Amino acid sequence: MSPPFVETAGGHRLFIRDWGEGPPLVLLAGWAMDSRIWGETMVALNARGLRTIAYDRRGHGCSTDPGSARYDDLADDLAAVLDALDLHSATLVCHSGAGGEAIRYITRHGPARVARLFLVGATGPRMIAEGGDVAGLTPQAIEALTKQLSTDLAGWIDENIEPFAPGHHLRLGHWMSAMVLDCSRRILIDFQKAIAEADFRAEAAACRVPVTIIHGDQDASAPIDLTARRYTALVPGAQLLIYENAAHGLMVTHAARLAEDIAERVRQ
Repeated sequence: MSPPFVETAGGHRLFIRDWGEGPPLVLLAGWAMDSRIWGETMVALNARGLRTIAYDRRGHGCSTDPGSARYDDLADDLAAVLDALDLHSATLVCHSGAGGEAIRYITRHGPARVARLFLVGATGPRMIAEGGDVAGLTPQAIEALTKQLSTDLAGWIDENIEPFAPGHHLRLGHWMSAMVLDCSRRILIDFQKAIAEADFRAEAAACRVPVTIIHGDQDASAPIDLTARRYTALVPGAQLLIYENAAHGLMVTHAARLAEDIAERVRQ
């Protein structure tokens, strides 16, 4: 059994959930969400004979708050978890901005512990608009978002909870909203800026582990043409699975299907 916390640099700790037995899957939550968001998917994967491990990112959930969230730091945190649990042939399942954590981990630490990568509703490879790209983020949009997260986080949640998981139950919306509000504000702002400004194009093109990209065609947070289709074109041999009429929060709206698609490919 794994320890409930993994120590990281500077004496900080990451809270770990480790359920079931079998081939290990490490599930990384997206921006502002913690390991609880994967609960339904994890249980479904356990029922299919797979071990599921999820941890709260720094400044999220039960983990401590180092006060910074650069992608290099987040990749090193992932390395600390994989090393502490001595995981081999692990499958990384990454939602939203967590895709960058996994890609940067492979760049910085190598793929020796990784068997496969799933990018679920992933942001990137480059969110900033370039060369007349009307779908990307402008510097003005990033500045406005950062200001709202700094001064009116509750208002931002009210505007974005429905597009994240359309048709969700009211209680579920309250639960997810509380998860965001409980996060370190410093980490939320810095991680959002890291997501907006990162450029993973070269790293994605150099990725040499099997990659499956799962994305909703109605994803407002990570529009499919800006993200999933570009990753598919960049990553050698990547497979793209499109969920029709699905938005960003696939582990909330499509947990059973997501678990089935993941388990089928892990067992291949």
